Amino acid sequence: MPALPAPDSMDAAPAAASAGPAFSPLYRQIKALLVKSLNSGEWKPGELIPSEQELASRFGVSQGTVRKAIDEMAMENLLTRRQGRGTFVATHTEQNIQYRFLRLAPDKGPASGMARHFMDCRRMRAPAEVARALELKPGDSVLQIHRTLSRMGRPVVLDEIWLPAAPFKGLTAERLAQYAGPMYGLFETEFGVRMIRAEEKIRAVTADARTAEILQVAIGAPLLNVERLSHTYHDKPVELRRGWYDTSAHYYRNELN
Repeated sequence: MPALPAPDSMDAAPAAASAGPAFSPLYRQIKALLVKSLNSGEWKPGELIPSEQELASRFGVSQGTVRKAIDEMAMENLLTRRQGRGTFVATHTEQNIQYRFLRLAPDKGPASGMARHFMDCRRMRAPAEVARALELKPGDSVLQIHRTLSRMGRPVVLDEIWLPAAPFKGLTAERLAQYAGPMYGLFETEFGVRMIRAEEKIRAVTADARTAEILQVAIGAPLLNVERLSHTYHDKPVELRRGWYDTSAHYYRNELN
């Protein structure tokens, strides 16, 4: 990867003058180069990245600039700092990361993972609204997955998951069920797709007959409907998920900073 054209001692003042409103701070430029390396697979999930000194030499900037870029990437869960060991590419297999997209917690007892049951995994033509959300062409092939999440033997969540078929060639319900870790961990290790961020829409709904039967609630029971669009590097959408949550003994937890 080429170094930036100007050394850090010059900082970014000349670039700022010429770039106008589109100017990006130098550390953000370094961050973009680091993300490009992550996206290309130069450093894989769980791997140690070069030291700040090595990266500073590589890009022709100061260690402080590199550190600022890495700090921001760590805050976004792209990288993980480990005291005395260095900085690693974050992975969904890590305990503190693997459940960060699951916001449902029990009213009583500690929050923990839930038992999964994959009902099906089917390939089909993308419905129009799914194609739009995943930025696919009309009629492109997608995978539709249905699964439940249960706690203490009772289903709590029904998920309908849509994925573009091309990056997930060979994915089946059996393969999903056999993987011991979180589903995003499978996507990351087996298919090279890492979920970086997600945006959600939440609505209060009532259970229709099919959902009521699966979640073992009465028809018309109140549910929380969560529609999530997850993105990988460069803000590319790679998963549309619609979940129906039984919140009679659980609540949706979020932390606002």
